[in-house]
Amino acid sequence: MLVKWMRCTVVDRRGFERGQRKWAGLLGEPGFRGQGGGWSRAREGVAHLFGFWESRAFYDSFMARSHDRLHAAQVGTYRDMRVRLFEYRFDVKTGFRPVFADADLLRVAHCRVRGDRIEHYTLMQEKVWNPAMAGSPGMLRGVFTQAQTEDEFMVLSMWDSTAEHGKYRTERVERLALRAQLGADVTGIAGDVIDLEPSWTV
Repeated sequence: MLVKWMRCTVVDRRGFERGQRKWAGLLGEPGFRGQGGGWSRAREGVAHLFGFWESRAFYDSFMARSHDRLHAAQVGTYRDMRVRLFEYRFDVKTGFRPVFADADLLRVAHCRVRGDRIEHYTLMQEKVWNPAMAGSPGMLRGVFTQAQTEDEFMVLSMWDSTAEHGKYRTERVERLALRAQLGADVTGIAGDVIDLEPSWTV
């Protein structure tokens, strides 16, 4: 599965949201699995979107054929668009599916990992971070992904409430980071907490 992460700064909110509804046209596209997103809590006017495709081939076909038509309605409503593509590696919790209806909050973590530590970082994700997140009340599901550059990873998790995500962060993240030797593995880490916008879900 291919995961597309889009982030931009919105300059015309009404126009952007109106254009966002046009992406319902994705539903007829071969290989399309789902799309959703919302507004950053930390950065005013920043929108995040996550699209899911069965494979890179289906995605490339869509980009060549239909993307520009669907995108036309949003031209001029945002700036600084950043797009990254990741390949699915494994579930965080079990049974990941790109469904957003039951979630209230998304958490994205983006890591750059030292080349000689990729194997260790991946193992720690599986053995330390995943069980901790899976055991947190309110964490619905998530996905661990890797970019083609190989040293770049994204973890996306879906939560049913702000309160539960807050508890997980406060109680556990620092301790887990020490246990997983995160500081030794990564050269850079960034993330965001996103309020899900139900009308953007396709």
